[in-house]
Amino acid sequence: MTAIPLHQAFETNVFGGKAVQLGAALRAGLPVPDGIAVAAETVDALAAGSTVARDEFFCAASKLEGPVAVRSSAVGEDSAEASFAGQHATKLNVHGPEMALHAAIEIWKSGRTENALAYRQRMGTSHEPQVGVVVQRLVHADVAGVLFTCNPVTDLDEIVIEAAWGLGESVVQGMVIPDRIRMTRAGAVLERQAGFKEIAVRKSPDGGTYHEPVPLPLARRICLGYPELRALHQLAGLCDETFGQEPHDLEWAIQNNQVFLLQRRPITRRGTPQRA
Repeated sequence: MTAIPLHQAFETNVFGGKAVQLGAALRAGLPVPDGIAVAAETVDALAAGSTVARDEFFCAASKLEGPVAVRSSAVGEDSAEASFAGQHATKLNVHGPEMALHAAIEIWKSGRTENALAYRQRMGTSHEPQVGVVVQRLVHADVAGVLFTCNPVTDLDEIVIEAAWGLGESVVQGMVIPDRIRMTRAGAVLERQAGFKEIAVRKSPDGGTYHEPVPLPLARRICLGYPELRALHQLAGLCDETFGQEPHDLEWAIQNNQVFLLQRRPITRRGTPQRA
């Protein structure tokens, strides 16, 4: 059984794709929040009530200061063949090892729901789910969203960014119409389209999140300026250097003008090839 610092995660068949890719990003010096990788075998043992696994998990999780985010890192997840995006639970603003333990077990259960199992069948994966988890320091995001280094709809060789106020779950879960920005791979802005971001996902004082109404003028205002776009373009370039030119699907957050990489996966669904 294993729960280790995230930068030490190398084996996808043990820790899952998300943990291993974040570990590679940390080793390359990318701005990834500190965290731990918990092996799928250990999460199985936690769900079964193992005191040995519990003690190991507590020892590792207690080294992380402040609230954390707990995310799935299933074996086969975030691969070029299947992203599993939206299939497994994510727990944000988790306080302390005890809450993190319960979050890990909830994520383990989410990998066994009817929808998750049906997705696995469609992807040709029939074996028992192996769901590891990543526990990371929570980024108290002012703005967050996703970035694609290839247009996932048209397949154009360009950067597409979607962004909203607060934590990125509002974008990932489709709660708002996000701002949409298109850039050339060289960093020139092609289009800035304001969305309608009427809510922001914020952290609650006692753990978890809530939906904060956003005033109408702010809901319609572009939430990324040109300095933030330059920083996100730089992050995309660093991912190219670390993971190669294969198109990336990134989740990111900005806190106090600092950009953080929250996860990276290959783009799995792309449109009809076009070239600008």
